[in-house]
Amino acid sequence: MVKITVFTPTYNRAYIISNLYKSLQRQTVCDFEWLIVDDGSSDNTQELVNRWQKEENAFAIYYHWQENGGKCRAINKALEYANGELFFTVDSDDYLTDDAIEKIINWERDLPKGERYCGVAGNLGTSPTETPNTIFPGNYYEGTLLDRYKNVDGERAIVFYTEIHRKFKYPEFPGEKFMTEAVVYNRIAAAGYKIRFYNDIIWIYKYIEDGLTKSGSAVFINTPRGFGLWLQERARFQKYSILKRTKMYYTFTCDLSSRYNCRLIAECIGAPVLLIQLMSIIHAGRRVFKNTREKNNV
Repeated sequence: MVKITVFTPTYNRAYIISNLYKSLQRQTVCDFEWLIVDDGSSDNTQELVNRWQKEENAFAIYYHWQENGGKCRAINKALEYANGELFFTVDSDDYLTDDAIEKIINWERDLPKGERYCGVAGNLGTSPTETPNTIFPGNYYEGTLLDRYKNVDGERAIVFYTEIHRKFKYPEFPGEKFMTEAVVYNRIAAAGYKIRFYNDIIWIYKYIEDGLTKSGSAVFINTPRGFGLWLQERARFQKYSILKRTKMYYTFTCDLSSRYNCRLIAECIGAPVLLIQLMSIIHAGRRVFKNTREKNNV
């Protein structure tokens, strides 16, 4: 068994994935495999990876192609193939610092034995020395993945124990190809697993025009069941007050009411249909009032 499975889900990223490949070649420690799940690419990704597999590398490269189904389905599939003790998802448009694998191995080795840790996390940066994320006092912050909503800002390079991640796969809804990774993160935290967030930058990122982050809220609106599941569970795990939960229902209704009926919205967010109907009426009334006011001010 290798120590780490570096997993990369990819879709039509042949033009940029070589940056990640080169960073893996530069690693100071090579106790890892690179597992790629191609989510239905129509470019030359497979040809590129086939060529890399024939090159002399200190790590194995495995490639699997599947029909386009979204990142979380690719993660579920990769967990079936992974041979590493640790599972590290790295996006195809980003790359790692030269010592990323070495640091991850050292961090995991330092975790207290006999305690419930799901893994470790490094920092993301726009360069090896620059990050928009908060730097914690000392070398790391210890908590759970639910702390991302309060004490841990920004995206982090999360590395799970593979066997733990396998117990928490992503739900799959027919017709939906996106689900925020926070669904699994929150479930792992709610199950009582801790994690250490380190300050060190190990992942270099750049938001690109065809990336999920650039897509913004559109990906959530197009996937109402996954979106609603995330909100429902977050509210339960964080013990939302009635007022905060009501605000969540209303915002969800406002976001989705132009595309879906009240019954589906209620089903997705786990609320009574009558409540969603009332909120839809309020939302429609506020829009009419706003439009009328704007016309009168012209």
